[in-house]
Amino acid sequence: MRKVNKTQNSARPGECSGTTKTETGFTLIEVVVGIALVAVAILGLAQLFTYSILNNARSERMTNATFLAQQQIDFIRNLPADELNKWVLGDVDEFVDINLDGTNEFRRITRVQYAADFWDVRVLIFSIAQQNVAIGTLISNPMDYKVLADMNTIVSR
Repeated sequence: MRKVNKTQNSARPGECSGTTKTETGFTLIEVVVGIALVAVAILGLAQLFTYSILNNARSERMTNATFLAQQQIDFIRNLPADELNKWVLGDVDEFVDINLDGTNEFRRITRVQYAADFWDVRVLIFSIAQQNVAIGTLISNPMDYKVLADMNTIVSR
């Protein structure tokens, strides 16, 4: 804020000569600089807000994927030995619609292998973007296809 002192030398009717008049206010440059600083601060907050929303969405996808993998492992753990042997015949590839809106959000691949006295269970969860990739490719290179969850467990009877 700038104060401007003006000394008036001309005498008008009703005024004394040599009086001082003080005007206060912002100059145009000060206003423009203030607006620019506020704009920079608001843009920074908007970018932070957008980044936060993206991180929350990513976190939700990973949480749902982990839940789906754990759900499948719990299901397989409760199967009797003869049912487990049916799962050894081949990989199970399924698309999951988690919110029942008619749109698949995840791809769940389950592999069960029998080894001596136990079954080795592996569950992989991918986003639906990987729906056209071959199962073998996804199982052999899960990190290349952005696996959301990869869980292993051993089941014995």
